[in-house]
Amino acid sequence: MKLPSFFEEDLQAVDAALQKLLPSEATRPSSIHKAMRYSVFAGGKRVRPILCLESARIFSEDVSAAMFPGCAIEFIHTYSLIHDDLPALDNDDLRRGKPTCHKQFGEAAAILAGDALLTLAFETIAAAPVDADRRVRMVTEISTSAGTVNGMVGGQVADIEAEGKVAGPEMLEYIHRSKTAALIRASITAGAICTGATDQDVARLRSFGETIGWAFQVTDDILDVEESSAALGKTAGKDIAQQKATYPSVFGLERSHQIAKELSEKAISELAPYGEEASRLREIAEFLVYRRT
Repeated sequence: MKLPSFFEEDLQAVDAALQKLLPSEATRPSSIHKAMRYSVFAGGKRVRPILCLESARIFSEDVSAAMFPGCAIEFIHTYSLIHDDLPALDNDDLRRGKPTCHKQFGEAAAILAGDALLTLAFETIAAAPVDADRRVRMVTEISTSAGTVNGMVGGQVADIEAEGKVAGPEMLEYIHRSKTAALIRASITAGAICTGATDQDVARLRSFGETIGWAFQVTDDILDVEESSAALGKTAGKDIAQQKATYPSVFGLERSHQIAKELSEKAISELAPYGEEASRLREIAEFLVYRRT
């Protein structure tokens, strides 16, 4: 399945915003800014900020304010990839088809680049041109999704601790909903909050985001088995080599495909009340699950 036709337009807008928000390579100390920019502009699809923009678009024609939380989440996502690739964690040499940050700049610079991107994320949210209450709500939503309690870091810890062990469906669900779905959920809820959605709307979109993020990670598990390193832009087969807890390892490939489809359908059903207003968000959701499955 190809990317939706509007995706490239959104991607270009996000890249332009990221260029402005990141310190230039000439800004002192230049070495850290080179490492930060190298990883941010290493070729990502910008799925999370685009989800943020398209969630905001349901409630407002002007989504310029939503670019701030969207870019903040991209900074957090990039920091997590930099740290995840380090020798102490996944020990990967390839990310998006390029040498990982620590291979290009050294481990110390990679650690600090990740730290700097996480810090810049919250500076970016604070600069969003919306009222203080919305900024606080976005900070709460995004920081929770990136943290240890049902958030990204908690999921990464559980993922590491499950290596080489027999993981049951409940633990597998916890890992996937935390390490991946949480930040996707935050992307979607932040866009809604930023543009003044009601509490009911935010709750509905939170459910959509949580479920489509879960389906997205199930698809990633499948692609790690079925695709090559060249197609993925990262080392294929790492999950098997590291004995990770994945859906194919627990349920097999056929059932994993079915689970991804069921989760996608459940998520997209949450968008029914918005009709045509959510058509672009619906297209992205379908792409996330059916991109190569």
